[in-house]
Amino acid sequence: MTQKERLLHGLYFDASDPEIHQDRMRAQRLINQYNRLEETEQEEAQRILHELLGSIEGHCYFVPPIFIDYGHNIHIGDGTFVNTGFTALDSGKIHIGRRTFIGPHVSIYTPHHPLLAEERNTYHECGRPVTIGDDVWIGGSATILGGVTIGDGAVIGAGSVVTRDIPARVLAVGNPCRVLRPITEADRVLG
Repeated sequence: MTQKERLLHGLYFDASDPEIHQDRMRAQRLINQYNRLEETEQEEAQRILHELLGSIEGHCYFVPPIFIDYGHNIHIGDGTFVNTGFTALDSGKIHIGRRTFIGPHVSIYTPHHPLLAEERNTYHECGRPVTIGDDVWIGGSATILGGVTIGDGAVIGAGSVVTRDIPARVLAVGNPCRVLRPITEADRVLG
């Protein structure tokens, strides 16, 4: 099994492998192109995103600048909006649902490194997946760690560090992020 196959299967892989390095360089080239676009160049922006990311269902929008490790492990639902300063370290799969709002400077970190220094120093890592449901709102500067699932309709407060699963339709905040309360009809603001 190649190192890239190991990466794609969520196994420990050698991040210094030449094929893995080429994937990162490809992503960096596309990200640099994307980050230099003018606001009016939406057709080119969509072309680059479709080339960079593993899949896009419909239309999504990322406000530059963005930073992504590989891109091929990221899958985005239709109508998703990602604000400026987005970072996704995608050695593990990242699935972001439809109509999800991601605030500025949100980071998703899927890599997991060995705890023993002598193993960590071999450049081996594995990716733990992140799944974000439909209609989620993630507040600015939130950090989501690998292995986490955020349920449909959840709201993650700004600055939260999400270290464990968050159920659907709840408001969750803090470091570590914890469920504050359910989201109910009492939260409706538009009549």
